[in-house]
Amino acid sequence: MGNMLFWSILFISGWALSDGSETEPDFTWHLSRVPQVVSEKTIRLASPTFRADAGVVKATACGIECQEALPTPSLSQLEDSLSYETVFENGTRTLTRVKVRGLVLEPTQNRSVKGARPRRRRQVYGTDSRFSILDKRFLTNFPFNTAVKLSTGCSGVLVSPNHVLTAAHCVHDGKDYVRGSKRLRVGVLKMRNKGGRKKRRGPKRSPREAGSDGHSQEHPQESTTQRPGKKSRRGPRVTQGRPSFQWTRVKSTHIPKGWARGENGDPALDYDYALLELKRAHKQQHMELGVSPTISKLPGGRIHFSGFDNDRDDQLVYRFCSVSEESNDLLYQYCDAEAGSTGSGIYLRLKEPGQKNWKRKIIAVYSGHQWVDVHGVQKDYNVAVRITPLKYSQICLWIHGNAANCAYG
Repeated sequence: MGNMLFWSILFISGWALSDGSETEPDFTWHLSRVPQVVSEKTIRLASPTFRADAGVVKATACGIECQEALPTPSLSQLEDSLSYETVFENGTRTLTRVKVRGLVLEPTQNRSVKGARPRRRRQVYGTDSRFSILDKRFLTNFPFNTAVKLSTGCSGVLVSPNHVLTAAHCVHDGKDYVRGSKRLRVGVLKMRNKGGRKKRRGPKRSPREAGSDGHSQEHPQESTTQRPGKKSRRGPRVTQGRPSFQWTRVKSTHIPKGWARGENGDPALDYDYALLELKRAHKQQHMELGVSPTISKLPGGRIHFSGFDNDRDDQLVYRFCSVSEESNDLLYQYCDAEAGSTGSGIYLRLKEPGQKNWKRKIIAVYSGHQWVDVHGVQKDYNVAVRITPLKYSQICLWIHGNAANCAYG
């Protein structure tokens, strides 16, 4: 009864206040024309080996202080970083060169907020402020039902009926694609009827044979590659009222060249995002993309995200917190999060222009823990990659296949 009362208070009153309220009319989504990212040329690359370790991030992070000293990237440098690799389910790979149109280059400006407290290296500290979403009334409804789990152990968010946004390092370590990403699957939590899984007609198929139609009802450890050092936890069949994952094969994966630099350079944290195209669309709600506003435009200065933290055994975990620092491409915060939540979509709830209703949009991708140099002092944060106007255009191009549908964001 106490938990039900807590959730009722959180969602009926506190949720709206923490996520934008009627008393904050200035927090509005402002659509504006964004630069266009246009595909120019696609070439075929050698197939990857899929040998990298999942969950290992070795990205270069310039940090907040050095953003001021960095020269403004040239147009050709931006186009090179925004060019992208696509790896398909059969293991083949391509590189697509892009052109950027309508971009006005301005000097790089740092927009950091001072006064962040240093802390020891840990992702959950002090009082754990995360909430496990256990009630099926919330678990299967928006916005929580947009959160998904990857078979490589990360999280992601549905941004179209058949596209998932996640962190690039969940499928690629900057040099090669991780083990298990060749047969990558995405799991959506569903409520099962009494009796567990539906009976199959015909002979039983193996995990590799199952999913040729796009979907699999298997337990994640039965249908995916096991994570290194992770023991299999095959539980009992799902009973009535219990959630389980419906797994869908991934048709293709897009990663910006700014991350997938191969042997010629280290991956850049600014480009730690990827888009997965599902083999078969889900009948599931998704969350639209939005261009990341500055801290001053965040209701209460807060961000929100939900993912599948490893320490809570396939439970969906929600959290919100204030942003402590920001740079042009990153948000630095102290949201409690454990491994497994990386790749989650960070969202805001702002007012629709000229309307009374409110709308949630994805404005960043949670990348994980990083050490950052701030005014000569090493600080550690949980970092998110912002969806800038250029990244919005690129991801929109991946989703729609052309730049015509991506003029405003």
